[in-house]
Amino acid sequence: MEYRNLGNSDLQVSAITFGAWAAGGWMWGSTDRKEAVEAIQASYDVGVTSIDTAPIYGQGTSEEIVGEAVRKISRDKVQLLTKFGMRWDLNSAKGDFAMHTKDNNGKALDVYRYAGKESVIYECEQSLKRLRTDYIDLYQIHWPDSTTLISETFEAVSRLIEQGKVRYAGVCNYSSAQIAEAEQTLNIVSNQVAFSMVNRGIEAETVPYCIKQNKSILAYSPLQRGLLTGKIHSSYTFQEGDHRASSPHFQPDFIEKTNVLLDKIKPIADSKNASLGQLVLRWTIERPGITIALAGARNAQQAIQNAQSIDIQLTTEEIETINQLVEGF
Repeated sequence: MEYRNLGNSDLQVSAITFGAWAAGGWMWGSTDRKEAVEAIQASYDVGVTSIDTAPIYGQGTSEEIVGEAVRKISRDKVQLLTKFGMRWDLNSAKGDFAMHTKDNNGKALDVYRYAGKESVIYECEQSLKRLRTDYIDLYQIHWPDSTTLISETFEAVSRLIEQGKVRYAGVCNYSSAQIAEAEQTLNIVSNQVAFSMVNRGIEAETVPYCIKQNKSILAYSPLQRGLLTGKIHSSYTFQEGDHRASSPHFQPDFIEKTNVLLDKIKPIADSKNASLGQLVLRWTIERPGITIALAGARNAQQAIQNAQSIDIQLTTEEIETINQLVEGF
């Protein structure tokens, strides 16, 4: 495995990081806790030391699974990355309305993007309990909250850092201007944003800014939620509750277009005895400005395959060939 520092911090994370959204089941149809725990532990056994989760993933389920999985691992050998600012459990509406959704039991939920000071502190305490730890390595705001001053949000995070409950602060889905504003309160080491071969919008502004300011980019959905594995076809049937069924990236025309791209890069994967998914993950962490790729897994086999993508060695010519095909897409 390769390990990389986040921004200007001394926090080293694995270049392939375990993304625990799907492990929580929410918006993915279901979860098998035993398999999810085994996936995280198997991932660690092959060098993946970093795990990214969030309270909203299964309304605490994902964090609980992560906490259970790392019980048998020495705490100082793993990096726990979690988030705050997506509240489904408020007595009254606060923040920006995010979505109508359902929990894993089918109960209706309204989710709000809210990062008021007391809410941030409350959420941290809940996450620490679920994760079974006394500190969080990277604490990230999940989405911007337009109803709360950025300075207020990060004053709360700064207090948590002073108390030793958080080591470093990060953001997710932030613009360059929002990062710059947060920086006026405390050091921001990373921005977690969506990035994949077929979703490269961050390369226009976010990537150049983060490179210049020495902020790490944590790429989420690098496999475009499974689309770039080559296992999705235009007539694919999703489980009930799987959010991908209504996603623009999973409509028949886009799936077919993507699979044409994958067919063109498959010979490179074959020459490395690698799967398409493994090749895509390796390509992702070779991109300028991308520090780590978050890769989800529902079972141990998937987790190990994701981790083994680090073993692929791509030549300059092979990277350029893939880049040209991606540009053509």
